[in-house]
Amino acid sequence: MKADVGARSGRIFYGWWIVLVAGMGLFLCYIPMVSFTFGLFSEPLSREFNWSRTGISLAFSLSLVAMCVAMPLVGRLVDRFGARRIIVPSIFVLGLCFMSFYFLSGSLGQFYAIYVVMGIVGGGSATLPYLGVISHWFDRKRGLALALAAAGAGLGSLVVPPVVHALIATYGWRWAYVVIGATMILITVPTVALFLKEKPQMMGLLPDGDVSNSAGPEKAVVSEQGISSREALRSGTFWIICIAFFFVAASAIGCLIHLVPLLTDRGATSQTAAFATALLGGASLLGGIVAGFLLDRFFASSVTISFFTGAGVGILLLWSGAVAEFAFVAALLLGLGMGAAGQIIPYLISRYFGLRFFGEIYSYALISFSLGGVVGPLVMGLSFDSTRSYGPALILFALITLIAAGLISRLGPYRVWQSTVAEPTAA
Repeated sequence: MKADVGARSGRIFYGWWIVLVAGMGLFLCYIPMVSFTFGLFSEPLSREFNWSRTGISLAFSLSLVAMCVAMPLVGRLVDRFGARRIIVPSIFVLGLCFMSFYFLSGSLGQFYAIYVVMGIVGGGSATLPYLGVISHWFDRKRGLALALAAAGAGLGSLVVPPVVHALIATYGWRWAYVVIGATMILITVPTVALFLKEKPQMMGLLPDGDVSNSAGPEKAVVSEQGISSREALRSGTFWIICIAFFFVAASAIGCLIHLVPLLTDRGATSQTAAFATALLGGASLLGGIVAGFLLDRFFASSVTISFFTGAGVGILLLWSGAVAEFAFVAALLLGLGMGAAGQIIPYLISRYFGLRFFGEIYSYALISFSLGGVVGPLVMGLSFDSTRSYGPALILFALITLIAAGLISRLGPYRVWQSTVAEPTAA
């Protein structure tokens, strides 16, 4: 299929089908299936095995540590072999890990070991490979395309928690784990294997659906330019991004993982707590889409600051003792900030460092985000176990989230290889 033929015949640009495939993959990836269900399994596991909340939270933290260690390798493998060859085996192993929880005994070591394996393969099933593919397929519309693909994870975060809650209530936590794993393997593996194409050039196309006779030869070259990972690691811009998103991830994920017990401790029902978690997921979906729309129109730091400030307000609401309606508002603001953060990171990497080594550079940025996810739940768990309150952790999280907004204000203009993209206006 030729670019000009597809365009003139009115066919839908295949890049949008790639967005759909990526969205389906992210709907059932590590983010909604692990992060947004972990808190739902916390109480039944604690009841059955008499494990502490800190002990259970450590499993999720270990999983994120393992993901951080494996992420650079995943990025290099994606840059070298392509996303599809990494996604398919990663999803298969992740699904088997979920199913293996059916045989879980009272050993925390076994619980930790499974989550470590899930972390190792988790990066290959999540945003890194998918969003790298999307960035190659789109340039001018990259923000929107990334947002729509990432919306799959947000939609999964909205749908999965209440479904898993119902599975646990009806069939027990063991069978709930089995259903999660089997669903991932049976849906994601064949979809990605059959339909995911790495780059538009593989189908005789150009980014954004440009026709070959109207886009200069430099257009195809621009999408492949960029600095090396070594140069990126020496850049102040890179470290501003990493530190800011570390702070936000620690705050948002810490609140997410402990949201169910936090609300039930205040007298909310388990259904209300599950709904708040689902609302946070739905807001994450909305935040990602809105952020993608805004990123194509306004300067990225202005967009980022707005979402980070809102997340800080949401954390302050939780700290104030919010239940019921105010807890839902807090979940909404946190979800918007978290969804936007996940969307903004790959956009910033592509604009400031290019696409030539996108996978590896993005992997390092994801490490900072994931390390925040490691620290956040532990801080929340330690806060509760030592003071019987989440208050100290919440006030700390509100503070560092606002600091993150200030750091992002220090970002400079996009790099020169993005000259084909009109510089957005400041908000």
